Amino acid sequence: LVRSGSAVSLSRQVQDTGGSSAVSKCSAAARGYIQDRFLRLLAGRRRRRAPLIHRGYYIRARAVDHCVQDFLLKTQSLPRTQILSLGAGFDSLYFRLKDMGLLHHTVVYEVDFPNVACQKATLIKGIKELSALVGDTGGEGLGAITFSGDDYKLLGVDLSELSELERTLEEAGLNNEIPTLFIAEVVLTYMENTRSDALIQWAAEHFPRACFLLYEQVHPEDPFGRVMQQHFRQLNTALHSLAQYPDCKAQQRRFLGKGWTECSVMDMNEFFTCCIPEDEQQRVQTLEPFDEYEEWHLKCSHYFVLAASKGMEPSWTPLSPSVTVPGPVGMAGSVSAAVCARLSGIPGLRRYGHHSVLIKPNVILTMGGFGEEDGQHCRVRNFHVLSKHAGHWEAVCVAQNIPDKRWGERLYHTVSCLSDTLALVVGGRTSPLSTGLGMLWLKFPKTCDASGPDDVAVELVSLQPAAEAAALRWRHSTTEITFKGEQYLFVYGGRSALEPVLGDWHFLHAPELSYTAIAVEGPVPESRHSHSACSWEGGVLIAGGLGAAEQPLGSVFLLRELEHGFQWQTIETHPPLVPRYSHTAHVHEGKLLLVGGVWFHAPSVPGVTVIDLMTGLCLNYGINVEHLEWPLMLHNHSSVFLPNEKKLLVIGGGGNCFSFGTHLNPEPVLLSLSSILTSH
Repeated sequence: LVRSGSAVSLSRQVQDTGGSSAVSKCSAAARGYIQDRFLRLLAGRRRRRAPLIHRGYYIRARAVDHCVQDFLLKTQSLPRTQILSLGAGFDSLYFRLKDMGLLHHTVVYEVDFPNVACQKATLIKGIKELSALVGDTGGEGLGAITFSGDDYKLLGVDLSELSELERTLEEAGLNNEIPTLFIAEVVLTYMENTRSDALIQWAAEHFPRACFLLYEQVHPEDPFGRVMQQHFRQLNTALHSLAQYPDCKAQQRRFLGKGWTECSVMDMNEFFTCCIPEDEQQRVQTLEPFDEYEEWHLKCSHYFVLAASKGMEPSWTPLSPSVTVPGPVGMAGSVSAAVCARLSGIPGLRRYGHHSVLIKPNVILTMGGFGEEDGQHCRVRNFHVLSKHAGHWEAVCVAQNIPDKRWGERLYHTVSCLSDTLALVVGGRTSPLSTGLGMLWLKFPKTCDASGPDDVAVELVSLQPAAEAAALRWRHSTTEITFKGEQYLFVYGGRSALEPVLGDWHFLHAPELSYTAIAVEGPVPESRHSHSACSWEGGVLIAGGLGAAEQPLGSVFLLRELEHGFQWQTIETHPPLVPRYSHTAHVHEGKLLLVGGVWFHAPSVPGVTVIDLMTGLCLNYGINVEHLEWPLMLHNHSSVFLPNEKKLLVIGGGGNCFSFGTHLNPEPVLLSLSSILTSH
């Protein structure tokens, strides 16, 4: 097989993705996500991956296993079946199935680049645990057949050379007449579409009874999708299928148009919810300390599993949804986004998991989070003060004066402004293992602004024992409320190192922060974190959040003042609020504004949702980003509403995009809301 130099180099890049994938699967198995003792024998080098990567490879392995075992179950009464794994790499599928006793009448064929197949054949022959499973008949391969056992054939062929593939499979004994399962796990997308389409069509035309399992990426054009595409382009392994088949429906049409008669498809959020039992979901969610929900759900919305079939009796439908699948979100219009000119180029504003608060008109304090500081990515220690002069925003960095720097390095905390010289920081974490970080007073002079701020004085808050529980949490909310004319802070929800989701609340009397017991009646909201909370008419509006099952919530509650205490009331919205979390919120003239967040409705991403608190009318608006040169990720951000201008200043946002790198929104952005607030 004669290949050009560039094609050889490209194939090497694609092979590298397979090696990296094997290492990640091996790491996930070592942490108990998947039960597979063969991965460590095939993966070669070992390296511990992050919990987010473990979850990503868990869901991938689970989706493939779910469909493969369903195929074997549905065909167990037939005399013979076969599995053809395309681009198998160093996958352990055959060894797992053989070890489980599931291959009594099934032959497994694996195909990959010749040098990958040769390496794998050498590994199998050299490791007794593997060669014993294949059996002693696993002789020397001939030509492209690098390993041949009774029920296992390993072939070295370039998948894009269809005639060569067909000839080698025939030589290896593949039988077109018996039920065949094709598996392509992040493989076809690396081929030119004409070649991958031809392969899909060839499988349908040449095998009367066949099933096809595909696992690949989807949704290339939303912010996460753009970061994902850029990553693969930098690796010189562009994802070719995305332009022509950008969503699940397009992939479904692709297969139905290429000769397959049945085809179902799910993204991985849907698969996790519908196809994994609740007890198994809970097991996986508690395997490691974890706090990257946004990136986990975004990763899952950008991968799908597809099951196509033809000629199967009974029909092969391993992906039957048990719940109603979310449809596209209708948009009532859009709001424009523009870079905030004078604030560009300030690295300290590139961060996520931070908090921003308006300390007086036209002066904003931003604190904490993870982002850029001193030329590196780290937990951000310094404050930034933003202020508006002569119509322009400016920002300046303010160093923290604090005895223990860990108290200042925190994510997912809240900052509440109690006066124009005093703010309170509540909770937050360093790592997901931290027990919580207590409270800090931030004291600044009346003259504080970006023209030359004095240092912000930071003091640790000494709390009464009864109030300490309020501080040991993160992803919570802290809201100013009024009861009998007195000012209180209402700390609600969140999570802690011990509890993955909290549903409790605390009333702290300001300014001394004494714990106060106040009666609350009405239906108690479901426990949640990463929700929004706004002061309104002396009470609190709670919207959205992530619930106990790591599912986004779509409920809106009002904690309303009564004569003797407070009462929870549900605010009905119509149409119902699309469940979301990791958004920000503001109230303006009887309207609740929800900004950004994460939901399960790809490819649309949350923009600005406006809820009329009098009528319950709920309208979604997209964000027009044509003037931005980079992906705008509206989660883990902070936002400040500027009522006089009817604009939102969005600061920071982004996160660790699976294995594709960290994305930080490079510049603060102004969203112009005047059109939707006047017309709403």
